[in-house]
Amino acid sequence: MDSDLYPDLAAAGSLAAALEQLAAELGTELTVVPGDWGPLVSAGIASSVPERKPLSVHIGAESRWFGVSGWSHGVELITGATSDLADVVRAGAAWGQGRSLRELRAELSFLRSSKRAEAYERGPAAVVELQWRTMREQAAEEPGFTGFGELVEAAHAESRLRQLYVFSSHWTLGFSSCTGYPFRDEVAIVPSHSGSPFRVKRHPLSDDVLGESATAEEAVAMAVRHATSPPISVRPSRELPNKMDDERN
Repeated sequence: MDSDLYPDLAAAGSLAAALEQLAAELGTELTVVPGDWGPLVSAGIASSVPERKPLSVHIGAESRWFGVSGWSHGVELITGATSDLADVVRAGAAWGQGRSLRELRAELSFLRSSKRAEAYERGPAAVVELQWRTMREQAAEEPGFTGFGELVEAAHAESRLRQLYVFSSHWTLGFSSCTGYPFRDEVAIVPSHSGSPFRVKRHPLSDDVLGESATAEEAVAMAVRHATSPPISVRPSRELPNKMDDERN
């Protein structure tokens, strides 16, 4: 920690201690918990909402800034950076009280959230709907890869798969019975390319091919037969650190 950039943290002894001291001065109740990289440079601010992980706080190395990130069920709901530690205290208090994403952004302009996070706040079905819409838009942007577009449209036309969370990994479509990472893989389909067949697999990275077909519709029907879990109600996943959901290659 650079004491020239963070004299307040140096005086308090750590980021965690500085947060507690400033919260007391501002008359704000906070519960500071250990961060991922030690108390000097990171901390967490606990939430009273069971589904929300502690708001993660860390400092910049080359300039003064505090980064924050709030997660729930494997989804990053809110993120941002500010040079004012008081902003972090206010963000931690609002996050801990369960304020909505819209309220958080309205009160603290340095915070932002993605469309996926906003959909998550509306419920799992909204996340699934957004993900399918995004996947179809991506397919439309790749007119040269007809096998991928045919697969996405055929899968979307099948109600059983349309109720699952869809994601892509190296063009392979995966279907999950939860909306947060890590996914609960139900089945995956590799699109046809350069004359190759559509292939159905247990999950995107598996070498275990369950079957092959000449058309996207046949591959989708085969995938439905191998999907075992009920459609998403939608069950959230257990929480893990940040990871990209979709890998396009």
